[in-house]
Amino acid sequence: MRRAVRRAGKLRRILPINEQLWAKLDLLRTLVRRDLEARYKGSILGNLWPLLNQLSQLLIYTYVFSIVLRVKLTLTGLPENNFTFGLWLFAGLLPWIAFSGGLMQSAGSVVGQPNLVKKVVFPLALLPLVPILSTFIESSFGLMALIFFVALTTHTLHSTMALLPLIWLTQLLLTAGLGYLAAGLTVFLRDIPQSLVVILNLWLYLTPIVYPATAIPEQWRGWVFWLNPMTAIAEVYRDLILVGEVTHWGEWGVASAISITMFCFGFTVYKRLRPAFADVL
Repeated sequence: MRRAVRRAGKLRRILPINEQLWAKLDLLRTLVRRDLEARYKGSILGNLWPLLNQLSQLLIYTYVFSIVLRVKLTLTGLPENNFTFGLWLFAGLLPWIAFSGGLMQSAGSVVGQPNLVKKVVFPLALLPLVPILSTFIESSFGLMALIFFVALTTHTLHSTMALLPLIWLTQLLLTAGLGYLAAGLTVFLRDIPQSLVVILNLWLYLTPIVYPATAIPEQWRGWVFWLNPMTAIAEVYRDLILVGEVTHWGEWGVASAISITMFCFGFTVYKRLRPAFADVL
């Protein structure tokens, strides 16, 4: 514990961040920790539930698309069987689960905390980030399981996995931008969370996550890759973990640009709506 405190002190001296921002980061860390503890408080399996939920979705989609619909998939260095399809599917599902779960929960983050909203000194910009970061942390359990099974199957770990923090940043900016937008609008339009359920269901099947991109008609494939940032994010996950080579640099760059733009837009809308939150709630 003391060693962690000393490391945090050294980090504060190195990074050019003022004390006010450090205080907000410390508060955000505390809120995320409490959120994670509250989610499964009193349950027997505790923090194993996120992994079990992710694995249950994996089994369902693998059964439907690989066994029932017989979707074929070939990956270099991996045998062509249902287990390989499961690894490929899981690598695409993980970012989607973190994205959709974080976005859905962030939509109600402001209306669910009226007491904090009415406190003048509380930094309201943190509220949508708490469920998003919590969901990202939960998805890390599935990521560790995926990496373990890939190593067990291929007897190797690709060096490209060192680039995972970069794709996480793209994913986090996209989720946070849409989360800020949804959280701010939900204060005034309580239909936003229900609308997100419909939108995310459609978005999932418009993204080649449970089916390969080759199944998309060629005339539409470019639009799906370049205009849908979640397509690029899911494919880059697969590149980094399964393939060992990034084959979608251009799509990744466009997805990063869209994510940055979405974050700036969402945060700006949230910031402009924020003064009216206390009056409405």
